[in-house]
Amino acid sequence: MNPSIAKPRGKTLLWRILHFPLITLVVAIGVMMGASIVATSLAAVVGARSDSNWAIVGGSLVAGVFVIAYIGFGRFFEHRQVTDLALKGAALELLMGLAIGAGLFCAVVGVIALLGGYQVIGTQPADVLYPIIGISIVSGVTEEIMLRGLFFRIIEGWLGSWVALVLSAALFGALHLGNPNATLVAGGAIAIEAGVMLAAIYMVTRRLWAAIGLHAAWNFTQGGIFGIPVSGTDVQGILVPRISGPELLTGGDFGAEASLPAMLICTAFGIGLLMLA
Repeated sequence: MNPSIAKPRGKTLLWRILHFPLITLVVAIGVMMGASIVATSLAAVVGARSDSNWAIVGGSLVAGVFVIAYIGFGRFFEHRQVTDLALKGAALELLMGLAIGAGLFCAVVGVIALLGGYQVIGTQPADVLYPIIGISIVSGVTEEIMLRGLFFRIIEGWLGSWVALVLSAALFGALHLGNPNATLVAGGAIAIEAGVMLAAIYMVTRRLWAAIGLHAAWNFTQGGIFGIPVSGTDVQGILVPRISGPELLTGGDFGAEASLPAMLICTAFGIGLLMLA
């Protein structure tokens, strides 16, 4: 028998069907939906609320459940070593991502402020940070697992890096269209600036930690420090701003993510990462 056409041992027809990329994605979505239900239930049991320091506990619980579900899916369904969430080197990559995310958003606000679109008119106590910390933990971990760890990685293995980059960025932008105050411009901005940038940093590191840190720090800095709406959702921050000017400059009610400065700065950074990748 020609060994090149011999059926691999242990890989039955059912196995090959379940591991076809689109079917794998469907199964992964089901697993993550189950993880979301479990995480929400656990947060309710411990009494985590979004308006107190328990928001951090609730966010951490959700993130932990998603990490466990992702590792379990990789090990027991995909039969692979989940190196993209390995702990060795995780702290350095996470810190790198946090620094990049905070730095990029500070640069965006700096440009908007220089052009007259952002002004600080007051401050608030530090306890306003509890909700945004919880939100940032959840969004950073869950969205990066879903969009980069699952969707991008599986599509890349099937159709290649460029197709995976375009499709994951488009999906990321489209998912934000359901947010409050979302517009087509806002969805396009998220796809171009964040979808490309986050996929690119995953391509460079081939791990999720830097992407998680960048995503979480971006959201925290935007809402928690500068008091700017996060993807259309009003958030209380340490600084109380007066935001004025055209939506192209400020991003309008959706937040600075939909602004021209964010698109230019983050897209340029994303392209630089792609060149490295």
